[in-house]
Amino acid sequence: MSANLASVAYIAATILFILSLGGLSNPESSRRGNFYGIVGMTIAVLATVFGPRVTPAGYAWIIGALVVGGSIGLYAAKKVQMTQMPELVALMHSLVGLAACLVGFASYIDTSTVFPTAAEKTIHEVEIYIGILIGAVTFSGSVIAFGKLSGKIGGKPLLLPARHWLNLAGLLGVIWFGAQFLNAHDINSGMLPLAVMTVIALLFGVHMVMAIGGADMPVVVSMLNSYSGWAAAATGFMLSNDLLIVTGALVGSSGAILSYIMCRAMNRNFISVIAGGFGTGGGAPAAKGGEEPAGEVVPIGAVDTAELLREAKNVIIVPGYGMAVAQAQHTVFEITRHLREKGVNVRFGIHPVAGRMPGHMNVLLAEAKVPYDIVFEMDELNDDFPGTDVSMVIGANDIVNPAAEDDPTSPIAGMPVLQVWKAKTSIVMKRSMASGYAGVDNPLFYKENNRMLFGDAKKMLDEVLVALKS
Repeated sequence: MSANLASVAYIAATILFILSLGGLSNPESSRRGNFYGIVGMTIAVLATVFGPRVTPAGYAWIIGALVVGGSIGLYAAKKVQMTQMPELVALMHSLVGLAACLVGFASYIDTSTVFPTAAEKTIHEVEIYIGILIGAVTFSGSVIAFGKLSGKIGGKPLLLPARHWLNLAGLLGVIWFGAQFLNAHDINSGMLPLAVMTVIALLFGVHMVMAIGGADMPVVVSMLNSYSGWAAAATGFMLSNDLLIVTGALVGSSGAILSYIMCRAMNRNFISVIAGGFGTGGGAPAAKGGEEPAGEVVPIGAVDTAELLREAKNVIIVPGYGMAVAQAQHTVFEITRHLREKGVNVRFGIHPVAGRMPGHMNVLLAEAKVPYDIVFEMDELNDDFPGTDVSMVIGANDIVNPAAEDDPTSPIAGMPVLQVWKAKTSIVMKRSMASGYAGVDNPLFYKENNRMLFGDAKKMLDEVLVALKS
């Protein structure tokens, strides 16, 4: 493939990537957006593999790598459950960061590249330094995010003494070693400051994510997505690959914008969250604040739940992680369809951010054929809860926790939540009284108008459906 043809292919891939982002902005066009992305990436890979910069001697290695990587991806796509998607995304981000680090070190020790001027050599070394820095932060931060999302690491923030000073010291260290790296006379003398900076960046990535509580993890994952994009762009500069630069910039900028929007939606400080709790927000300790929830838990059975739903005129259903784990979305649809046929106004309330699965509830409901026109965001429904007969929470916790509004000392204080407790009766479906991902108790469970339906969501909803039809 000639250089001109490769350039045309890169331009076509870039256009398809932009169209893909546009398609993903709306549920109705998301399939088309994914298709554009798949086609664009296919064109990009083929243009790179068969482009002028790859010799025939390298085809065997590249094809082998594609087969191995593609096989792993295919296996993961079939094996990984919907509930595991966020942790899979975090793991993929770590691989992008690792790739940026490896490419950076390889570019530095590569002696085949000759630079006509000292300025070009300096620019190249700056690209290497920044690329490895971003890649290392992305790699270690994403690994910790994977651990937190998968439950292998606790969701409570780890707040080290003088953590802000540690962050500042790390930043100053990176700048100082960067100067040493650029002033190095040969590869051997430059390798030490480069290696030390990499260690500092790895430690900062760990510290940054460990300092974030479970309730703010979606923002962190989104920010790591942005970091992975910038890491890819830095890799593109190192390899002089225009497509990688453009694609990385698209991912990096869109991820940063999304993170900012998510922070605003959760009433969090953007800088605070992405800097590992630097400042006042995002790094609040996950200790129990204020008074302990008081009151008695009132359990309810499937038959009584069905009776409440049958007598209701307005019902709002709030799906959560528990619904995804139990794969209960299809039963939820059957209950919804039955109630709507009986004249009950049934709507769904979706929290835009919080939890281990931000945005995934929409996907699960769409899979179960729940109509889009009865699925609403939190802001569209919160004012309607006082006029609602029954609010039904299916496996959600932190997103319906009134402590976010009532307890200023709570780790989730200030986070907007679905005000399900304002309905005439709220029903919470949970396996147990265990706390949510943020690690805090929920006063909702003890409110006088709340009922607890304990058990597996799929099993209990099946029983509710049978009772409704009887």
